[in-house]
Parts: sequence; structure tokens; C-alpha cells
Amino acid sequence: MSRERLEELGQKIDDRTAQIGVIGLGYVGLPLAVEFAKAGFHVIGFDIDAEKIEAIEAGRSYIGDVSSSDLLAMREAGRISATTDFDALHQVQVVNICVPTPLTKTRDPDVSFMARAVEQVRDRLHEGELIVLGSTTYPGTTHDLFIPELEGTGLRVGEDFALAFAPERIDPGNEKFVVRNVPKVVGGETPLCTDLAGRLFASIFDEIVPVSSTQSAEMVKLLENTFRAINIGLANEVALMCERLGLDVWEVIEAAATKPYGFMKFLPGPGLGGHCIPVDPSYLSWRMKSLNFSARFIELATEINSSMPEHVVDRVADLLNGQRLAVNGARVLIMGVAYKRDIGDMRESPALDVMSHLAERGAELSFHDPYVAECEVGEHRFKGVDLTDEVIQEADIIVILTDHSEVDYAGLVAKGRCIFDTRNATQRLEGHYANVVKL
Repeated sequence: MSRERLEELGQKIDDRTAQIGVIGLGYVGLPLAVEFAKAGFHVIGFDIDAEKIEAIEAGRSYIGDVSSSDLLAMREAGRISATTDFDALHQVQVVNICVPTPLTKTRDPDVSFMARAVEQVRDRLHEGELIVLGSTTYPGTTHDLFIPELEGTGLRVGEDFALAFAPERIDPGNEKFVVRNVPKVVGGETPLCTDLAGRLFASIFDEIVPVSSTQSAEMVKLLENTFRAINIGLANEVALMCERLGLDVWEVIEAAATKPYGFMKFLPGPGLGGHCIPVDPSYLSWRMKSLNFSARFIELATEINSSMPEHVVDRVADLLNGQRLAVNGARVLIMGVAYKRDIGDMRESPALDVMSHLAERGAELSFHDPYVAECEVGEHRFKGVDLTDEVIQEADIIVILTDHSEVDYAGLVAKGRCIFDTRNATQRLEGHYANVVKL
């Protein structure tokens, strides 16, 4: 009878009568909840942050990739609601878990958010329910963490309830690749679990990529971002090599990228940012250490990428020395604190590490970022400044850490005393400027 309940769930998914729960309403959960609502499902969002719940109930988006107009339309249509009361899980037939998966200070996986989420689901688990984990994690998490908890209720995976892993692939701020047109990888604990999760996501994704297990799906996500982290590490090391050789790393990379095969362009910078690329490789490395395997490429790339903020600060010190100035007391204007261009996301932003090191050395810091009003660096809280002529001219050095499109770099270069460009943001300016130094 229980398996019949799962088959009934498949029909409810197909005809959009299944109610969907989304636990965790951040950069991953809220876009997913809105897409399901737009597809015709009734969605209940869950979060422990009351301010997020209040914003959703008012139809006000706090995520750049979700418009307030879309959210408000779904609220007014009665397709989406949000609550801090996890007892509302009794009402849903599908649960998507999209909670944070950070690292501890020792760079070990912190699964506490996932553990609390699965406890909430376990206490309200019922027959005919599909549970999908979307949070990035190490291979084996879904099987080893979720199954013992959920089967502790007496219900059995693949018979009474379904369990799958379907990693998020959101690229914040990317207008070309949005939720629907990025293929969705899905791996279930049983073929039926994979089928149900695939049918669920087929309602909002153009292409579904089924894999053989939850472990394979977990590994897919880690491979994607480990590939990027290692290649960015290579680009950063090439930047260090070019500095020693007196070469322009940006010229070298752009010329190499003209090869029509066998080369993929990755760019150096002040370090790694965002939730995924700095974190995901460490999840895989940690898991392999437990199997007595050293992930040497990952460890080396992590070492290089993690050292870039300090390298940037050392370069800043050298450039100030050239003006007969010390870092201590120097007026340093930081251009951009978000981890990537044209968004306000500061998660794991290398700009914060650069600012922290400069603050420790006694620099007088200020920052401008069109997407960020204020930021916290250690014990210091900084408010963004307007990019006035006075602010530009008073700075002893201007450090470009995020290459936001809307910044007037021509004006910055024309009025600034010394510009250290770690993102090649000034590349489109015509002519050579003696006051511009690049990474």
C-alpha cells in the first residue's frame, strides 16, 4: 500500500496538485520556491529567519535573482506562503532542503543546518512523501545522514517515502543561465526515487540529467566547482609567475584563449568568493581524507587561492612604498566588496579578507560598491561612500577588487593617484596610464 502512495505522489506531481515545502529561503531556496509556484504548485517556504518570512508574506524579494513583482504575483495568487512553524510540513507531500553548508574554522564540513532540517522532516514524515536535498555536501551525506534519521520512524525509503539529491547550480546575477535552462542533475536512493524527483524538477527545468545514486549526484556538484577552483588556482599562480617575469598576465590569458580547442579561459583575481567555489572542494577533500586519500590538486589550489588576499595586500604595501607611504595611516579606497560583478552577494568575498589584512596593518579604509551599502570586517563596520571627486582624490591608493559594470573607471583613473586593478576592470580604457597597476 505504501508504494502505491508514492505512485499516487507521481500523479500529483504531474498534475501540479502536490504541495511543496522548501526549507531554507536564501539564494537557492527562494528562487526554487518561486519557480515551483509559477509552475502551478502551492508552495510553503520554511526558514528560522522571521525577517525573511515577513518579506515573503509582503511580496518583497531580498534576492537579486527573484523580482518582487514575481514574488508578489505568486503571493496574490495564493501559490506561495512562508512560515517559521515547521508543523506546516504536515501539509506538504514534497520537501526540498536548501539550507547552508558552510565550513568550520578548521575547514571541516558543518552539517548542523542539514541535521536540524532532517530532524524537522523526520518528526513530521508521512507515507507517500518525497524528500530532496539540494544543499551542496560531500558524497554519502544523503545516504548516511538522512536514511538513518528518516527510517528511524519505521518508514522505508523507496517503499514508504522517496529520497533524492538534486544539487543547485545557481549562478547569482547570471541573466543568460537562469533556473529553467540549466540542466538539473537528479540522483535518488532507488530508481523510483530518481523517477519522482525527475518528474518534480521537469516541471521547472528544461532538461533533467538522472544519475545512478545520491552519491553520484553529490559528486557531480563537487566536481563542477572543484574543476573551477583548481583552474582559478592555476590562473592565480600564472599571475604570480607573470609578475616575476615582468609580463602582463591578462594579455597572456586573452591570447591563449584565442585557441579554438583545448583551452578554457579562467581569470586570476584577489581570491575566491561565493558560497560554492571556495567551499565545495574542501568538502570533497575532507571526505577523501576519511578514506586515507590525499586530494593533492585540491589542497594546492586551496593554498594558492587562499594566499591571494595577502598577496594583494603585499602589493598594496609596495605601491604605497613607491609613494613613500606606509600602510599604517594610508587612505585606501576599496572598489567593490561583493564576490563577483554586478551583484551584492558578499559570501566568502576575498575583498573582506583584503580589508581585514589592511585594517590589521593600520590602513584607513573606505569602500564603494553600488550593490552593497555597508559591510562588516572583523570588529569594524564600514558604510559605503559615494564615488565623488573628493573621495577619489583623497585616496592614497584605490584597489579594485570587484569589477562592477556601472563604475566609471575612466573617471577613476583620470582622478585617482594610484590604482591597483586586481580584476582587469580598466582593460577597455584607451591608452596607457602610469597610475594604473594590474595584478
